[in-house]
Amino acid sequence: MPDYGLDLEFGVFPTPDASRHHDVLELAQLADVLGLDHVSIQDHPYQPAHLDTWTLLSAIGARTVQVRLSTNVANVPLRPPVALAKAAATLDVLTGGRVELGLGAGAFWDGIEAAGGGRKSPKESVDALVEAITILRSFWAGEPGRLRGEHYSNHGLRPGPRPAHDIPIWLGAYKPRMVRLTGQLADGWVPSMGYADPHALTDLSARLDDAAASAGRAPRDIRRIYNIFGKFGTGSGLLRGTPANWAEQLTDLAVGIGMSTFIVGTHDPDFLRRFAEEVVPLTRELVAAEREGGPRDQAPPASPSGDDADRKTVATQEDSRFTPQQLAVPAHLVEVHDHLRAELDQVRDIVRQVREGHTTVGSARSVINTMTMRLILWRHHSLSPS
Repeated sequence: MPDYGLDLEFGVFPTPDASRHHDVLELAQLADVLGLDHVSIQDHPYQPAHLDTWTLLSAIGARTVQVRLSTNVANVPLRPPVALAKAAATLDVLTGGRVELGLGAGAFWDGIEAAGGGRKSPKESVDALVEAITILRSFWAGEPGRLRGEHYSNHGLRPGPRPAHDIPIWLGAYKPRMVRLTGQLADGWVPSMGYADPHALTDLSARLDDAAASAGRAPRDIRRIYNIFGKFGTGSGLLRGTPANWAEQLTDLAVGIGMSTFIVGTHDPDFLRRFAEEVVPLTRELVAAEREGGPRDQAPPASPSGDDADRKTVATQEDSRFTPQQLAVPAHLVEVHDHLRAELDQVRDIVRQVREGHTTVGSARSVINTMTMRLILWRHHSLSPS
C-alpha cells in the first residue's frame, strides 16, 4: 500500500470518566503542553459513567491553546445534525478553529433506543448519516436549509454561526458501505485497534482508495487516523515493547499502509509524557528517513566544526562520567531555557506588530495572556514529579 506523504499527527484518547474528571482535564492540558496535535473524546450519551462529550470538549478547549479537539466518534442517532452542526461551529469559533468532527452511524442500539434515539437498521443508519453530513456541511457553509430527508430535515433553516475554519469530518467505518461512504464524502477515516488490527487495515484502506477514486477524489485527500492502545515494557506484540519498538511499528503503519494520525488511549500522564517525548519524535525521524529512501537506523548528525566541535567533544567526554539520571537535570534546564527564548521571541514580535500598526494593543494583550497561561501549564507539568 502507498505512503500518502501526509505530515504525521499524534494525539490522546482519554476515557471521559466522570469520577476522574479533574484527571481527564489535566491529561488534556498535558497533551497541549507536550505539543500533541489532538485530544479526542468518545461519545456514548447512554453510558452513565461518562461525561457529556460536548461539554467536556468545551471545558478542554477553554484550558488549552493549541491542541485540536475532536469527537471520536459522535453518536449521530443521539445528536440531531442541526444541533451537532451548531455545537461544532460554536466550539470552533470559541477555540479559534480547533475542532474536527468524527461521526458514527450508530452502534449499541439498546443504549441508543433507551436514550430516545430510536432503533435503525444498518441501511437506515447509513442513510441517516448521509443526510446528517449534508446538513452539517450546508450549515457550516451558511447555506439556507433545503433538505427534506427521510430521516432529517433542515428546510427553511437559517444557519449560523459559521465555523472559524472548514471543519474536517472523520468517519468511523469498517463495513463495505461505510468504507465506500468514507471514500466518497469524508476528510478522515478513523478505525480503532481491536476493531481493525493492522492485518485488516491493508484491505480496508485499499477499499477506501477504490471508493475515493470512483468518486473522483485522490486517496491522499482522506487522512487515516488510527486509535491505538498499548503499554511500554519488554514484551512482544503490537505496541507492547520499548518506545523504539513502538516507533518501528508506527512507522510500518505510516509508510506501509498510509496511516498518518495516531491517537493513543490512556489515562496515565507518565505514559503520555513518554509517548510524546520518546515515541513521537523517533517515529517522525524514522518516517522521514523512509521517505528519503534511507535506512531505518537514525543517520548520524553532520560533523561539527570549530567551537561547536570542541564543545561536542568536551560534552561527550563529560557525559561519560555521569549516569542518565544525572544528565537529565541539565538537559531539562536546556529545554526550559530554549522554551523561554522562543516565548521571548514571540513577545518581541507582537510588540513589533503593535508598533508598526499591524495589530492592536488588545489583540497583543490577548496573545500575551494566552502565552502566560501556556507557561503556567508548562511549568506545572514539567516541574511536577513523575
